Amino acid sequence: MFGKKIRHINRYREIAAALISQGFYYIVEEMGLGEKVPYYRRSRPNSLDKNSKGIGERIRLVLQQLGPTYIKLGQIASTRPDILPPEVIVELEKLQDKVPPFSYTEVRKIIRQELGTELEEVYLEFSQEPLAAASIGQVHQAVLQTGEKVAVKIQRPGIAVDIGTDLEILYELARLAESRFSWIESYQPVDMVEEFSKSLQNELDYTFEARNAEKIAKQFINNAAIYIPKVYWAHSTKKVLTAEYIDGIKISERESLEQQGYDLSRLAGQFVKGIFQQIFIGGFFHGDPHPGNVVVLPGEVIAFLDFGMVGRLNEELKYNLASLVIALMRQNPDELVKSIFRMGIVPEQVNRLQLRDDIALLQEKYYGVPLSKVSLGEAVTNIFAITLKYKIKMPADFVLVGKALLTMEGIVENLDPNVSILDIAEPFGQKLVKDRMHPKDLAKRLWKNVNNFGEALGSFPESLRELSAIAKRGRLRLDISIAELKPILDNQDRISNQLSFCIILLAFSIIMASIIVSLTIAGQSSLLWRIPVVEIGFVIAMVMLFGLLYAIIRSGKS
Repeated sequence: MFGKKIRHINRYREIAAALISQGFYYIVEEMGLGEKVPYYRRSRPNSLDKNSKGIGERIRLVLQQLGPTYIKLGQIASTRPDILPPEVIVELEKLQDKVPPFSYTEVRKIIRQELGTELEEVYLEFSQEPLAAASIGQVHQAVLQTGEKVAVKIQRPGIAVDIGTDLEILYELARLAESRFSWIESYQPVDMVEEFSKSLQNELDYTFEARNAEKIAKQFINNAAIYIPKVYWAHSTKKVLTAEYIDGIKISERESLEQQGYDLSRLAGQFVKGIFQQIFIGGFFHGDPHPGNVVVLPGEVIAFLDFGMVGRLNEELKYNLASLVIALMRQNPDELVKSIFRMGIVPEQVNRLQLRDDIALLQEKYYGVPLSKVSLGEAVTNIFAITLKYKIKMPADFVLVGKALLTMEGIVENLDPNVSILDIAEPFGQKLVKDRMHPKDLAKRLWKNVNNFGEALGSFPESLRELSAIAKRGRLRLDISIAELKPILDNQDRISNQLSFCIILLAFSIIMASIIVSLTIAGQSSLLWRIPVVEIGFVIAMVMLFGLLYAIIRSGKS
């Protein structure tokens, strides 16, 4: 316990020093980090040329100084244009977690601990120099005893403890930030840290990556154009991942692909269809399809690598995404607004009309532009900019879709700029919409709504008792804004007017009935001063009745 406290104090000191070095000493002061870090003021710079660096660059430099956990935080945050402004996103995308590799001695030790045997008993050959080294682990090329070429990913020693300490501190800093800065509450930093923590904890467990690879592989069982490397479970654990070694050409290496005689347009189309299959049909997709994670194999086969970052879309999100794509293509701002409202957590004070106007202005940018020239990724990013403006929080996995689409478009643009991504996307979107209208799907959603209604009905008595108890204690509060009150008062006026009209019509009818009865008893004509009183009264009553009916029908439509 004492050692953990010392680690925290030392880490707080490093965090404060990094913030101060980039001119964020006011954050250190406001969050009270000075209490946790004795004598921090000694390291406070006398001056800092803030004009030479933007806010985004200074944030990136702080994260780089703080190491693996914070670099990963920045990389994940760079996928959230719905939360952070573009100038910060651009800088966070530059974050690289390149670190020196750990020793071959450590590699042997970890394999012995994880696989329960010596390295030589599992691998016939094993390269001592890693193919790549990152903050969480490094990859070595090897050959199994059975002769298969494999890539072995090994977790960096002690990284789990370091990340655990950093996550504990991040939670505390997020809570401090929420309590000290009123403007930051809308960003929900504690929830963001929770989301980040889950992502990072999954990345520390290589069995998650292995399962991700197998889930995506199942989507392409009958598609020979897409290949996913095989996982060797017998030689894989939380800290060691052994997978099939893929030797191909990076999809970004255009010249090499041309020299090998590959059809670049066909490759671009297959790559796009592979991504859309994962997003729209499977609902489980590669979250980071950058050129290093996509290679081309003989026979124009696309292979996806590294499944540490994936996105998940449930049926509702898939449908809303398809609706959004179709609304973009048809330039329908109303449908776009509906899709955004269905997908995001919308603050109560959002001005729906103003939001629609901003969406319409965005669509004017694409008016008359051929679909082959429309960037789907850019359009989605622009939508995120609007959601940021109105503080609409979008699901993290949907935001990851936007990131994947942008990355995909960059690759396609390099291969063949004439390929229309929207044209390829339309059949996938249309299929989702048609599937949603299928009787089986409609019945499933109806049954779900019936169950939800049943649960709500079952809990109604309890909710009513709670409401009654609150009312008895005098704590029932009615919170209605002026904007909400106006339509209620207007409706009340209409009801009052119609009620008054009904009373007048009833009184008039009674008077007319009395006149008719009196004239009948007296045996006199209905003419009064040669005026047909009864007939005129009947016409007036009918006009009043039809007027009342029209007013009621009209009020029901408004």
